[in-house]
Amino acid sequence: MAFLLWIIAVILVIAGIVQLFKGAWLWGIVLIIVGFAVGPGGYSIFHK
Repeated sequence: MAFLLWIIAVILVIAGIVQLFKGAWLWGIVLIIVGFAVGPGGYSIFHK
C-alpha cells in the first residue's frame, strides 16, 4: 500500500510542477500539496 501511495504522490507532484510551468499557479500548488498529503513519507493523511 505504501508503494502505491508513493507512486500516486509522485504523479501528483509532477503534474503540479508541469502546471506551474504552464502558468496555472493555483492548480499547480494544489496538486503539489495534495501529493505531499497523500505520500507515505513525511506527513500523510493515511497514517494511523
